[in-house]
Amino acid sequence: MTSSHTDCHYCLQSLRGRKYALREENAYCVTCYDSLFANPCEECKQPIECDSKDLAYKGRHWHEGCFKCAKCSRSLVEKPFAAKDEVLLCTECYSDEYSSKCFHCQKTIMPGSRKMEFKGSSWHESCFVCQYCQQPLGTKPLITKDNENYCVPCFEKQFAHHCYSCKKVITSGGVTYHDQPWHKECFVCAGCKTQLSGQRFISKDEYPYCVDCFSKLYAKKCAACKKPITALGGAKFISFEERQWHGECFNCVKCSVSLVGHGFLTRQDDVLCHECGSA
Repeated sequence: MTSSHTDCHYCLQSLRGRKYALREENAYCVTCYDSLFANPCEECKQPIECDSKDLAYKGRHWHEGCFKCAKCSRSLVEKPFAAKDEVLLCTECYSDEYSSKCFHCQKTIMPGSRKMEFKGSSWHESCFVCQYCQQPLGTKPLITKDNENYCVPCFEKQFAHHCYSCKKVITSGGVTYHDQPWHKECFVCAGCKTQLSGQRFISKDEYPYCVDCFSKLYAKKCAACKKPITALGGAKFISFEERQWHGECFNCVKCSVSLVGHGFLTRQDDVLCHECGSA
């Protein structure tokens, strides 16, 4: 700018016919303005004079010619760039040095482009897709199998087991019974509906029963103590003429000696040792 009627606010010399700069409505000659207000260039450390373009980034300043990539020295003026530890780099150099590689295509994920991160690895958004339907997974729920990612519907369609009881998908855990998968909560006693996962049970006609229900419904009763004979845990029992006894209950009705492995006599519904039966 030129003026013919003002003086420099700092040195008071006439600005008539001379260039000057304004700051807070005060006029300064170029020399005074530069010495008082010019920002130092981050690259060359020289003042950025008022007739030079001042390029600023995060409170720092550069001459137009000094604003360049710290690695390849290409100008960054009006170009995308990235900063690392206060050093400016063009996007190509930054990518070579610091950018992640896509887990799927192994190409660089350029600064400024959206990337997805999962289990410590990075993907291009366009590469982070369901292995089966190829639709973007984004932030949708997913399931990983053999290092491949699947959306939940595709995984269930391809791999998930369906519960033999309720027919719904088993997403985790489960119980196998008669080569069929069951939810733990669906694997219950056919009698009392108590969950059997982790419990002892007995099969009858392809249905599982807890020990109590099986005993009540199906187990034979001991002729002596009248309690069920379940044979669980390898318990021995004696059978004679459609009657059964626990091994420990098969005793002479008169002297109580054990008859297991010994000869015996019967008298009506009683069993007796030879000595008592002959008396």
